[in-house]
Amino acid sequence: MLKVYLKIDFSPSHEYKLTMTEIGFYHLTTSPLERALPRLLEKVLEAHKRAVIMFASQERLEYINSALWTLGKASFIPHGSAKEGFAEDHPIWLTTEDENPNGAHFLFLTDGIESPSLSTYERCLDLFDGNDEEAVAQARERWLKAKDQNHKITYWKQTKSGAWEKGA
Repeated sequence: MLKVYLKIDFSPSHEYKLTMTEIGFYHLTTSPLERALPRLLEKVLEAHKRAVIMFASQERLEYINSALWTLGKASFIPHGSAKEGFAEDHPIWLTTEDENPNGAHFLFLTDGIESPSLSTYERCLDLFDGNDEEAVAQARERWLKAKDQNHKITYWKQTKSGAWEKGA
């Protein structure tokens, strides 16, 4: 069963506005997730926001957990997971569960994973491996589903330098 969560904005004029979470599809073409993710997370931290990163497996979570200690601009991206506990103290939370224990504004989805709780976030970043045809095909399916649910959708592709360029 598909559940759709909606945000309703009760504006002062007593009009009800329905808003959907913005979903950005991030097409990894030049660098793998462990190299691209720190740059995106640094932007979240610069904006004084919080993020949850969902992984398909505990092994993938642990691999990225290690990478975040050394691959950021400042050589460290502050983060935690259930292993460390104290979610409320971590601006970045790594998980394999559909949860938001740190009050995150941004949701990062990896490995083709989906979340039925999109409406609890301002923005969702769906990162997929552009060198894997199956991952690209699955991302297209998620794109169509999000479009059918009236989410605001953007597409981002890596440049040769690893920066992000907004696509059509």
